[in-house]
Amino acid sequence: MGKFWSDFKTFIAKGNVLDMAVGVVIGGAFGKITSSLVADIIMPLVGLAVGGLDVAEWKVVLKEAVLDAEGAVATAEVALRYGNFIQTILDFLIIALSIFCVLRVIMKAKAKANEEETKAAEEAKAKADAEAKEEKEKADAEAAAEKQRLLDERAEEMALLRDIAASLKK
Repeated sequence: MGKFWSDFKTFIAKGNVLDMAVGVVIGGAFGKITSSLVADIIMPLVGLAVGGLDVAEWKVVLKEAVLDAEGAVATAEVALRYGNFIQTILDFLIIALSIFCVLRVIMKAKAKANEEETKAAEEAKAKADAEAKEEKEKADAEAAAEKQRLLDERAEEMALLRDIAASLKK
């Protein structure tokens, strides 16, 4: 049983689970905001445009309600309530559009950040390459100078040996 709780604790502590929980909470709140936008702002305008009717109340009555002698409903009305269906579809489309717009902004921001990181990495690599090239050129110049010094020493030694050989011949 102790392993179960240990595994559960590890699962909960993972960042992905916490990120997902935050996403669900924010998504729920975002859904409420967009639902309110549809129900409280857009649909009243649509209703006003179509003659002042509440879109959610649009329906096709298949069978009228039957009232008893006292005026109470004896048999309920049978109707296809397509207006509520249309409002739900519009609600979904507006929520989807809103989420798409938010995600698009986030993705563009991430792409720009990645582009800046890539550019900074390329600049750092170019700087490192330039420094390495400069170091190599410096090392090559030092090696060439050392080689020339050795050649000069050898030339001096050869000249000295020629002078000694010439003086021995005399």
